[in-house]
Amino acid sequence: MTAATPAETGEEPRAAGPGAVLPGAQIPEGRGMGRVRLVQIYRIGSAVLGALLLATFVQAGMALYGNEQARDVLIERVDPATLEQFRLSTAVTGQDTAIRAYAEEGGREHVEQYRAAVRQEAASAARMRRLLAGVPGHEEVDRLLARATADSRAWRAGFADRVAAGPGGQGIDRGESRLASRLLVQARGDMTPLQTGITALHDRAAAKLNSRARTAQWSTFAALAMVVAAALLLALLFRRTVLTPVSTLTGRVRAVSEGDFGHRLDVPGPAEINELAAIIDAMRARIIEEWRTSEDKSRRLDEQTEELRRSNGELEQFAYVASHDLQEPLRKVASFCQMLERRYGDQLDERGRQYIAFAVDGAKRMQALINDLLSFSRVGRLSRPEDSVDLDEVVRQALDNLSTLREETGAEVDVAELPDVPGDRTQLVQLFQNLVGNAIKFRREGVPPRVTIDVRRTGDEWEFGCADNGIGIDPRYADRIFLIFQRLHSREEYTGTGIGLALCKKIVEYHGGRIWLAADEHAEPDTVTPGTTFRWTLPAQPSTGAEEGAGEGTGDPDD
Repeated sequence: MTAATPAETGEEPRAAGPGAVLPGAQIPEGRGMGRVRLVQIYRIGSAVLGALLLATFVQAGMALYGNEQARDVLIERVDPATLEQFRLSTAVTGQDTAIRAYAEEGGREHVEQYRAAVRQEAASAARMRRLLAGVPGHEEVDRLLARATADSRAWRAGFADRVAAGPGGQGIDRGESRLASRLLVQARGDMTPLQTGITALHDRAAAKLNSRARTAQWSTFAALAMVVAAALLLALLFRRTVLTPVSTLTGRVRAVSEGDFGHRLDVPGPAEINELAAIIDAMRARIIEEWRTSEDKSRRLDEQTEELRRSNGELEQFAYVASHDLQEPLRKVASFCQMLERRYGDQLDERGRQYIAFAVDGAKRMQALINDLLSFSRVGRLSRPEDSVDLDEVVRQALDNLSTLREETGAEVDVAELPDVPGDRTQLVQLFQNLVGNAIKFRREGVPPRVTIDVRRTGDEWEFGCADNGIGIDPRYADRIFLIFQRLHSREEYTGTGIGLALCKKIVEYHGGRIWLAADEHAEPDTVTPGTTFRWTLPAQPSTGAEEGAGEGTGDPDD
């Protein structure tokens, strides 16, 4: 019986021998970029790009921060200070209007308006100083503001406060009016330089804001450009160090896979790609070596197959000669020896007749041996397998062939209902005939032979049994009895050629089963019951109700 292939068993095929391992000393030394590893390339590239991006973003952040500061100075400080300057000028004018109305008309409401305008002037001046504190160039505005508020105080001290302290409604003296007008003109005249100073301060802040805005804008553009450049550089670096070498290696490996085994795999690139290419190239060399070895083995196998075919032809020719040419002389020897005994038997003494009997017996045993050897050699070669063989019919034919022996010994054979199996009908008849024949032949003296054939289903197989009540077999000979020409008894005790059980084993294994000696399974506990039980398996057909019913309720009665 041949061994199952990996395709039949469903296992993954495994290559024999060690794997293709390339020692480190055999890895070629890289050139150029091949001396540098990907880790080093990306580590250095990442550090450089990170530093550039960091510097760019720091510059952009500082520019945005400066722009925000210039904006805050202009909008939050200079512009409100300019508004307060207008309020300051309006407050001075309101003071003059309110105090003159009081002097001409009287009425305390004009005094209250005057004092409210004074408070407005002080509040506006204080707010201007607070807003402009820390603004570059605010010193000149502070000086002009101080002069304007000083002149305003001088006007109030020399004229307005004295009028407000009077009864009011009495008019203004001409000389006093000229003094008040002179002081007021001086106080109002201070507002123009103050306004000019604040305007100049506003223009400087606006110019600085515009400059910071342009800087922030260009810094942002530079950061975005650096990000795009970094992305392009990374893509170029990745393509140069990974994609291009891997694509080249893929193309060359594809060429090898398509049959160009001589295509080398020296791929330029980083050290990892070089090592990978070298390892794959070693695998290519190993495949070429294994392929050449396989070709050589295939060629030798073809030669051996042809030799086996020739040898099988010679064996078949020998089988033909053995079945015809060799048996004819044996038949002649036996026939003529028997004729000598009949014709000249009265002239021969006892020893002569014994010699003739020996010659006849030897010729017949030689014929039996040749027939058994032919049967053994034909198993698996001259077979006619069928999809379904009725084993009940097979056993009936085997028992018919043994009818004479059964009648002579008074043997009883009990057969269970047997299933149908795929196989060779002739060989299955030989199997049952040999097993039942052996069970009857190796019987105990004075005990009628009794043979039981049973069957039971075990998974995808049928397990058969043939039990007898004969002399039994020592379990230590369980393997020896299935070898060809192995006998446990002499020819004087039991006839036979020693091929029967070997033939049974070959037939069972040819059909995909196995056979064994079931030692002592028929014996009851604490008893010594002679007998032998053989069990064997045969593959089952797809399950049907009839076959399942055939296996139910059957079994060895002694189990």
